[in-house]
Amino acid sequence: MTHVATHFELFNLPLSVDLDVKALDDLHRKLSLETHPDRLTGADARERRIAAEKSASLNEAVKVLRDPVRRAFYVLELKGVKLDTEHAAAALKMPMEFLEEIMERREALDGARQARELSRAQSMAKEIAALKSASLSTAQTALRADDVPTASIALGKVRYYSRFLEEVEAFEEELAAS
Repeated sequence: MTHVATHFELFNLPLSVDLDVKALDDLHRKLSLETHPDRLTGADARERRIAAEKSASLNEAVKVLRDPVRRAFYVLELKGVKLDTEHAAAALKMPMEFLEEIMERREALDGARQARELSRAQSMAKEIAALKSASLSTAQTALRADDVPTASIALGKVRYYSRFLEEVEAFEEELAAS
């Protein structure tokens, strides 16, 4: 069985939530130029296919590693917890008080949507964005300490907060379209 390189390994970087994004972008640019399929115009089909696959892998890896939220989820996944599926997220034991609070906030958002009060929804989104940022910070600190349970809960909260913000965005688009 062949080893599939992690996103970090593709760039020869240590597994970490901390990353110099500019250095990553520079490295991505360099590796992309080296492996781009267009550089292999005289190569056989197999070599061009391998180059195209490597180029696609580099592009996917840089998207994940460049984004601090996606990077934290990816580090958690490499530590054995994959939260990007509904089943995995459901299996996570989120604190009941958090779930109650998020339910109340969603009901308030539904009320703002029904009343077509965009400013109220945007105000809620501002609070949620701050909570999302704080939860991401908690997750990053936990991952640095290899505290997977704390990171899992914190990133579970990030998922809920992200969905809330997506709902506000959808509301804004809905009002803009009408």
